[in-house]
Amino acid sequence: MQFRILGHFEVAGDEGTVCTPRAPKQRSLLAYLCLNNGRCLSVDDLVEFLWRDSAPPTARAALQVYMSQIRRRLRPLGFDPADLTHVHPGYVLRLDRHGFDLTEFTRLSSRRYGPRSTAELEREAEDLRQALALWRGPALADLRTVPALELLGRSLDESWMASYERKLEIQLLLGQERSALSELFQLAFEYPERETVHGYLMLALYRSGRPAEALAKYGELRERLARTLGLEPGDRLRRLHRAMLDREAWLERPVDGILPVSA
Repeated sequence: MQFRILGHFEVAGDEGTVCTPRAPKQRSLLAYLCLNNGRCLSVDDLVEFLWRDSAPPTARAALQVYMSQIRRRLRPLGFDPADLTHVHPGYVLRLDRHGFDLTEFTRLSSRRYGPRSTAELEREAEDLRQALALWRGPALADLRTVPALELLGRSLDESWMASYERKLEIQLLLGQERSALSELFQLAFEYPERETVHGYLMLALYRSGRPAEALAKYGELRERLARTLGLEPGDRLRRLHRAMLDREAWLERPVDGILPVSA
């Protein structure tokens, strides 16, 4: 079976048959258990998660019913009820025998290699491409109305962004700035105040023979930050801007294997 939270929450059989619980509380509960894969969650924690400050007197009994319904829902597609067990002081879901996109994303996005040779960077970039391909939209996109899942979803989205930024950084380290430009323009449009992305876009433009556009992007970001937040760009971006004005030689190449904009 496949459990997927990197996008809308989904549980599917090996042949693609979807069996995600439809009832909101069961759906949220199973997603929360997935996020805590292998960890025992106490009954009190689960009651708090499902009802917050408005738990009814029957909450504990209702929780037991939900667990039974989840097992019954998943069993036809090969789920072993022993993978969702009652262990004092609560319940634990184990996905070791199933596919879980978050586990695979974490494995791929955290893999690092040895010396920073071209071959090693290319291997890391390929891992990151595979990791990012697991995403189908914002994490837990259909469950963001649940406060606890909204916070966890946003945290996972930050992991997506960090991996995406690292992939783009590697492309610049490998001299692939022209192929990265399309993604950088799109990302800068979607995240208009994210300085790291704009720094990479500026550097890619500069190295592609478009210094005037790179400087214009800095001016646009500076104006936007001042207007919306009352802030100036950070020190790294200001240093990059000054270096472009002075046409410093290091702009054409990585420095000691690390881009100065991310240093």
